[in-house]
Amino acid sequence: MNEPPLSPSATLAVPLTWLLAREDLGLRQVAGTPAEDTSIAWVHTSEMDDPVPYLLGGELLLTAGVHFPATGDRHEYLDRYVARAVEAGAAALGFGVAPVHDTVPPELVAACDMHGLPLLEVPPPTSFVAVGRAVWLAISEARTRELRRMSEAQQGLATAAARRDPVPAVLRQLAHALTAWVVLFDREGRELHSAGVRPSDPVPARLASLAARLHGGRPLSTAADHTGDQHLTAHALAETGLVLGLAAGHQDAVDRSVSGVAAVLLSLLTGSRHSLSASGSAAALVRLLLGARPEDAAPLLGEGPWAVVRGRRRGRTTEAPELAAATLGTALGTPFVDVEGEELRALLPGDAAVAEQPGWTLGVSAPAPAADLTVAEGQAERALRRALANRAAVARHRPQDSGMASLVAPGEAAVLARARLSPLADAPELAETLRAWLSLHGSWDRTAVALEVHRNTVRQRIARVESLLDADLADADTRMELWFALRFLPANPGPGHGGK
Repeated sequence: MNEPPLSPSATLAVPLTWLLAREDLGLRQVAGTPAEDTSIAWVHTSEMDDPVPYLLGGELLLTAGVHFPATGDRHEYLDRYVARAVEAGAAALGFGVAPVHDTVPPELVAACDMHGLPLLEVPPPTSFVAVGRAVWLAISEARTRELRRMSEAQQGLATAAARRDPVPAVLRQLAHALTAWVVLFDREGRELHSAGVRPSDPVPARLASLAARLHGGRPLSTAADHTGDQHLTAHALAETGLVLGLAAGHQDAVDRSVSGVAAVLLSLLTGSRHSLSASGSAAALVRLLLGARPEDAAPLLGEGPWAVVRGRRRGRTTEAPELAAATLGTALGTPFVDVEGEELRALLPGDAAVAEQPGWTLGVSAPAPAADLTVAEGQAERALRRALANRAAVARHRPQDSGMASLVAPGEAAVLARARLSPLADAPELAETLRAWLSLHGSWDRTAVALEVHRNTVRQRIARVESLLDADLADADTRMELWFALRFLPANPGPGHGGK
């Protein structure tokens, strides 16, 4: 037996054509509008003269005609009966042949034809209970399939949200679950990312126009429209200014529920729920743009302390930088996130916990006041390199114990460091390789991983350093001297990539 198709309405209903096709019931339509236009939400049996007070609408009303008059103006009575049933919203009328009537009264047939109410003949072997049970089971099975589809779609979205690039993954999963084209618009109405089969014109333009309604005027959360056979929907994502748009050829209650869940997930993934001295950060930005020195603008961020996070992406991604920044900002709990290519920089409160982020390797500085953020960034960069070398997801700065270095004034030490390392001034990749090699205890393989070069390239660079500095790097005192010099030499911003 074929399962009845799911009605797109909020209340599940069984198509009348499916009920008529049930050979075990033997129902036959004898009057009224075509069955293709009718769905049955429930079955109600009544032998009252006026069953209207007991109908909600959408029922198949079953009667054996016990109350039908045998004489008198039977035509007027049945016409009024059918008119009242139509007025109450009955979907169809079922007449049981026997034991009261041998055939369907012709007056009832005429009345149903006049008022357009489908009239079914229920044969003697079929009980009204059997008809009601068939509809009830069909609706229950349809409800089960609906709940299963909704659960599977929600599980798929949750799984996608935990992937390396959660926003594109959620969009792809949503497009698959709804057989729809989904697109994420930014504040300017540009398409940041889309998934699914792109529909032909003018659907994309109409969907962009629909999304634009959520940016201006009253703050709407959802907008809907139609164009041709396409259902268009737009959801504003909370706190982000982004809009999720969907275009699908079909939409029902499950589709609307799933798209709502996806909108909530995307809001959580892209919206920062933390305000870190917003007015102060805006003022700091203005001062920097107008030429203020960083150390003068930094105190406007607050007393701190602050931690700097440096990161590098692992593997390839199709996620737009705007989406990556929004997603990481939410995960790290800060709006101060900058993603450029494969590199990440972030600023967050010093007491914030930094958890592993899928697809990223992170280095975290020690807490520092706003005026020392440059120092903290150097710490985060070195922690990142250590994380890359050790293949760890997160590495944190390890404060050095106070020792011999504290006896030398930083300014004097910097002068000495520049003089000792001056032969490397025109070869920053050599200085950076030396720094990484010494920090990793002379390990060729770990240094190669940290710098993303071949181990032979590391060997060649270290040999070149020995020649330029006229130093024996096999000597522990020499390595110690150069390490102290490097500590007081500003770190080169680039990691020295490029070799093979």
